[in-house]
Amino acid sequence: MLCLFNNTKRIVVTVLAVSTLSVSQANAEVAIVVHPSNNSDFNKSIIKKIFLGKAKSFSNGRTAILLSASASDPATEEFNKKVIGKSSNQVNAYWSKMIFTGKGTPPQEMSSTKEILAAVAANPDAIGYLDAAAATGDVKIVATF
Repeated sequence: MLCLFNNTKRIVVTVLAVSTLSVSQANAEVAIVVHPSNNSDFNKSIIKKIFLGKAKSFSNGRTAILLSASASDPATEEFNKKVIGKSSNQVNAYWSKMIFTGKGTPPQEMSSTKEILAAVAANPDAIGYLDAAAATGDVKIVATF
């Protein structure tokens, strides 16, 4: 009987630990990053317009180069949900329509967070998003969600 209780206790502890880990990963903060020299104005509405192709440039007049995390990166789902207000499937459908009608080009998908950081750090016109915990001093965080 004592052995059964200990095994049940281990299972409960394991389930709680896994549940806590899953919740913390699902609620990770997403950082919007730009080149450190970019002094444009940013808020949720502006960022959403930029990433939906409804605004093509920053408030400083420079053309925005959009970078996105890969579709498999958890930051993509968080960004789409928290900033765009749509699921990843809805965002993909939106961009399919924009491409088909010739009205827009989706953000360039990067294969890793390191690639996003390097591209944004190297280009004053780049804007991207990533897990806030991965941001470095090479880029400027203009918003977190």
